[in-house]
Amino acid sequence: MKRVKITILKTTLDKELPEEYGVPGLTACPMMQKGQVFYADYAKPEGFCDEA
Repeated sequence: MKRVKITILKTTLDKELPEEYGVPGLTACPMMQKGQVFYADYAKPEGFCDEA
């Protein structure tokens, strides 16, 4: 299997979703930062957010 390069371009949060579904204090993922680069094959790369 070939490896792929994943680059974090930006992190966002749709403000309407936490309001609609009642998740107080929800923010954009603090683990992912703009410019981070990950390489992956068949598995999630080390340090990559589970929710991303």
